[in-house]
Amino acid sequence: MKAVRTDQEIECPEIDAGLRARGVELVALPDGVPEDRLMWEVADADLLLMCYTPITARIIAAAKRLRGIVKYGVGIDAIDIPAAMARGIPVVNVPDYAQETVAEAAFALTIALARRLPEIGQAMERDGWIWPDGRWLGRDIAGATMGLVGTGKIGRSMARMAGAGFRARVLGYDPHVDAAAMAASGIEKVDDLQAMLRQCDFVSLHTMLNASTRHLIGRAELACLKPSAILVNVSRGALIDEAALVEAVLAGRLGGVGLDVYGQEPLAKEGHPLSALFGRPDVILSPHLAFFTDEAMRRLSDDTLARCFEVLEGRPVEIRSHDPRLRMQEHNVVFV
Repeated sequence: MKAVRTDQEIECPEIDAGLRARGVELVALPDGVPEDRLMWEVADADLLLMCYTPITARIIAAAKRLRGIVKYGVGIDAIDIPAAMARGIPVVNVPDYAQETVAEAAFALTIALARRLPEIGQAMERDGWIWPDGRWLGRDIAGATMGLVGTGKIGRSMARMAGAGFRARVLGYDPHVDAAAMAASGIEKVDDLQAMLRQCDFVSLHTMLNASTRHLIGRAELACLKPSAILVNVSRGALIDEAALVEAVLAGRLGGVGLDVYGQEPLAKEGHPLSALFGRPDVILSPHLAFFTDEAMRRLSDDTLARCFEVLEGRPVEIRSHDPRLRMQEHNVVFV
């Protein structure tokens, strides 16, 4: 049996070792691998593991022996799922390994921006000491209003931290979750996104990316935010109109921005749509590591290997995600 794993820069020693221990020939390919090279490698592969590399219809058509595609992570936007379904090839992700982990990262960005920790740290490193003047004045989360765009598992974890943990008022915008379900998690449902944004001191994005949510936070939405508001995104970069975001930041129309995800990855200090945000004291740029803790990576490895072995042994593949794109599958899958 042969498996191909893309995005080899993401170290997954337990996954690699687990496959090889089962006698699987494993080929690891780098980020940005050309489509033709990937097509050549998957031509005789039984299993394809991916994280960020686009899995196109051409790649799927070239994979004559392919039994399954495993996303070792959550987002499935880069996979041509209809092309896989047409071939009867199961597509599966690992949706639950980092929900608390990612919420913690979002909250860490929120606290760091609210208390001006990056610029205070830089000043201390430069000067050895600073005195409490207005440049370093922070803000409380207690008593403030936190707005959540998306109230799934990660959003609900964020709500618990902000509400029960810090006594913030928590608002939620999510057309797919009713008011009673939000209330059970301490969230007040708001049906109008712009109306919610106008009330918020902090906004955190926790929704999936699809045609209806691409650029959900655009110029009009950014204009609704208070000039002191802090915006955090650990979900998907394309949820924000990044050109509009740069304009708002450079014009001083936001209190702070914390990003872990980008419409174009990797980020770069030059030649990237967001390059102008580097070096700003009101912006934290994190390299898509919100998921990356020891505990989360162990969970990811265990669940990924379980799905891989289901594929390779011809057993029905467990679909734990409630993403409708995965729930439409009919061939060799079981929904749990």
